[in-house]
Amino acid sequence: MDRLLAPGPTRVVGILNVTPDSFSDGGHHVADPVARGVALHAAGADLVDVGGESTRPGAGRVDAGEELRRVLPVVEGLVAAGVPVSVDTMRAATARAVVRAGAVVVNDVSGGLADPAMAATVAGLDCLYVLSHWRGPSDVMNSLATYEHVVREVGAELSGRLSAVVAAGVARERIVLDPGLGFAKTAEHDWSLLGGLAELERLGPPLLVGASRKRFLGSLLAGPDGTVPPPAERDAATAAVTALAAARGTWGVRVHDVPSSVAAVRVADAWRRATPPAVAPAVPAAAPAGLAAASS
Repeated sequence: MDRLLAPGPTRVVGILNVTPDSFSDGGHHVADPVARGVALHAAGADLVDVGGESTRPGAGRVDAGEELRRVLPVVEGLVAAGVPVSVDTMRAATARAVVRAGAVVVNDVSGGLADPAMAATVAGLDCLYVLSHWRGPSDVMNSLATYEHVVREVGAELSGRLSAVVAAGVARERIVLDPGLGFAKTAEHDWSLLGGLAELERLGPPLLVGASRKRFLGSLLAGPDGTVPPPAERDAATAAVTALAAARGTWGVRVHDVPSSVAAVRVADAWRRATPPAVAPAVPAAAPAGLAAASS
């Protein structure tokens, strides 16, 4: 687990939805999710993030038992196959069960707000904790997308949650922050947050960027007639975000299409390593004394 936070290229986290209603690939991989997760890892995913509850805009919560029924066998199968596993859950009970089954990351899109027991539970588990910016559940989050200065406000709210979970016993060095693109955010907010990553980095923990196939990329790619491409046709734009995030050393990206983002990370890493260090401007030589006197 500690190797996940060791210095190195941007981590690629492959998304594995085992839900029938995901915004991007709902139901597509439910038939054989373990095989899909193994394939994601083989394609270069450093982690496979298993989700049993859709967080698409407007989605309602699923029963806790149903969520665990969906994810636990997949986690067990992937761990048995040697795949490093993250689980996308807002429930402490699910987090406890999947970490005991071998998951190494709990990815909580609510930042501990959906379940008051989450922070104390994670504090007692041997795992990393991804803490996301969140203002409310999916069925109401669009109404909560109001900000005066989105980067400062998201940063302040993340800082507050960071302090809360650390106070509950979660080790700071095992926390990753996610600005929560698309969660109570408009497209304009999402772009501002990507442009403001440097400000969010000042909070201390490493950052995870989850831009994959989201609405703000669809809006950007809309055709002249306003037609927005479906999620699966947004992978090139997602890879562009990955390359830009990786070029600045962002800890991780969470994506659906692993190969394109793995390639983007490799390009960004090679580019960064090949870029010569900045050279200080040369200091002009002093003018000869006689010339200086003549010009005075």
